[in-house]
Amino acid sequence: MPLFNKVAIIGVGLIGGSLGLDIKKRGLAREVVGISRHKESIALALKKKAIDRGSLSLSIIKGADLVIFATPVKTIINLRESIIKYISKGCIITDVGSTKDAISNFLEGIFPNYVGSHPLAGSEKRGIANASLGIFDGSLCVLTLGRNKVSSASLKKIKAMWNKLGAKTIILAPREHDKYLAFASHLPHISAYALIDSIPRKALRFSAGGLKDATRIAASDPLLWSDILLTNRDNLLKAINSFEHSLKKIKSAVKANDAKSLRKILSQSKIKRDSVE
Repeated sequence: MPLFNKVAIIGVGLIGGSLGLDIKKRGLAREVVGISRHKESIALALKKKAIDRGSLSLSIIKGADLVIFATPVKTIINLRESIIKYISKGCIITDVGSTKDAISNFLEGIFPNYVGSHPLAGSEKRGIANASLGIFDGSLCVLTLGRNKVSSASLKKIKAMWNKLGAKTIILAPREHDKYLAFASHLPHISAYALIDSIPRKALRFSAGGLKDATRIAASDPLLWSDILLTNRDNLLKAINSFEHSLKKIKSAVKANDAKSLRKILSQSKIKRDSVE
């Protein structure tokens, strides 16, 4: 028996489209509908069978028992009031935003059945054209609960959905999520953007695997990531300070021609990197 009768996905891009594909493939809903600002995205989502029906209008949400926001963070916040008239009393609301405190502050006061979700999956690519089955397999999905007392039934359903999509779930407070993700996700993106920005164009012709690996995520969507970074500003600034401190230690060792200190720094970093699963 399906977990949901009707799932509405607002934003049928990479993550939203992939969710639609997987929800349909695994029979988690009787119907999946999608909302986008672009006719082309709806047409491609239908062609890829990521949704059963699509629309440019939010009215298609009516009757859904699960609504998933899969848009940039500020778009999620801006659309919250627009969907109220289409939401039934028991409808569960979730999102896939990469920051949680800002979203939770705006959504939980309006939607009693709001549970935040952040699947740590995807890629630097964007759009429904890059949506695919199975991107959540083996991933971690962070569920966040704010000040609202969400019903155990709603939380159980959201957790079951992500588990059936192949993700392991943990529960954090929104602020706790943002603190950890500032270091584990947001800082790496800033580092990649800064790294590629610092390299002279004439040197790019000599790029090998190292540069490509280290800057892959700098190809991510600037609109999406500017929203993420600015809605987690305080935590991000702490992460940047930490990075600057680490970079300064390497710079000092190189400037002093101190091989012993440099090897120690690099060795400690290697040990930490080897511990990442």
